Amino acid sequence: MAKRGFLAEIVYQSQVSAQQQQKAATAAAKAQVAAAGEAERAQRAAERAQQQSSKASASEQKAAEKEALRLQQEAQLAEAAARTAAVLSMYDEIDSMLASTLAVDDFVELEELRSIAVHPPFDRGDLELATPMAAPIIGPIEPVWSEPPAAKGLFGKRKHADEVAALRAQFDQRHVAWQAEMSEIPGLQLAAMQQHQALEEQRIATLASERASYATGCDQRERETAAGNAALDALIAGLAANREDAVQEYIGIVMSNSVYPECFTVEHDHAFDSMMRELTLTLTVPAPAMLPAVKEYKYNKTKDEIVATAATAKECKDRYANAVAQIAVRTLHEVFESDRAGRVQTIAMTVGTTAVNPATGLTGYVPFVAAAADRATFTQFDLSQAVPSATLRHLGAVVSKNPFELVAIDTSKGVRGR
Repeated sequence: MAKRGFLAEIVYQSQVSAQQQQKAATAAAKAQVAAAGEAERAQRAAERAQQQSSKASASEQKAAEKEALRLQQEAQLAEAAARTAAVLSMYDEIDSMLASTLAVDDFVELEELRSIAVHPPFDRGDLELATPMAAPIIGPIEPVWSEPPAAKGLFGKRKHADEVAALRAQFDQRHVAWQAEMSEIPGLQLAAMQQHQALEEQRIATLASERASYATGCDQRERETAAGNAALDALIAGLAANREDAVQEYIGIVMSNSVYPECFTVEHDHAFDSMMRELTLTLTVPAPAMLPAVKEYKYNKTKDEIVATAATAKECKDRYANAVAQIAVRTLHEVFESDRAGRVQTIAMTVGTTAVNPATGLTGYVPFVAAAADRATFTQFDLSQAVPSATLRHLGAVVSKNPFELVAIDTSKGVRGR
């Protein structure tokens, strides 16, 4: 399949996001969420009951086990309901693939794809703050000599002199220690200043590096935005000149704008012939084996297990055939509606899947639908009231008798062969 271009990828990602939001708003999706929530609540209740049962006394054990069993069965029933809701939501999406596109205008306004570079905030604001200065080192208070009171009498004077001598020696020792400690302060202060300077220089260097990295990222985003806008300008100019490559690129954007359910993705390849004003489309849909074949889920109390009830062969065949027909009609509608300038006048389309062909045993493309449509005829249809398979028959399309069983059509006569 052709790889999506730059602009087509932007459109595709935008549509995927929008689809997820729309899906969450549907009744089927809400029912699925509600069922899943109930299943989770019931499971938690069952787990709590099991824990309480293990702690119950012998007399209470039987009643606790009975309640735990009841809640476990309730949780299983809720889980079965949640699984059923999920598969029904999936089927709802598949069955409404055509209706979902009829509710919107498939025209792509290219000017809306023009972008402006959006830069994240600079996240290193911490580096904008200067490194705090180290607090000044305050030395100890200088010791002050205090003469002891004078003594009276001869012996008192001698005792006093001895006491003064002893105190003086102690004071001198303290003062020398104080001087030594004070002499170290200038060195410590210098070391603190040098450390502060080193940290500040490191901060400034890191800030410059982070700013340069941020600026590089901003420049890159600006260049990418400019390149995208330049590509958009070239596309708009090409469409105005009816250039073949521009029309082909626009169709690619339209196809990317068409987002299918996650369970039924569609790939496409296309080519536009400006001389014939014809678009050739090849669509690839999921093989039947990739889709669920479950009707509902039920809880078997006897075996304590959730069992899937298979959908009937007819239900599977009808749903798959209808899905293939929907995609064919939907694609014709989307191309013609999106091409307001009428550059595409006819479409030659093939819809199929990649699988093992039961007729040959070889893996390859198995075509289910080959159809051609012209703008004047197709745009007159009211698809809101049409049945897709009947629309294809009206167009004279070649349609597989049983796409679910991988019955291929004969394409030897081309899409217009009957």
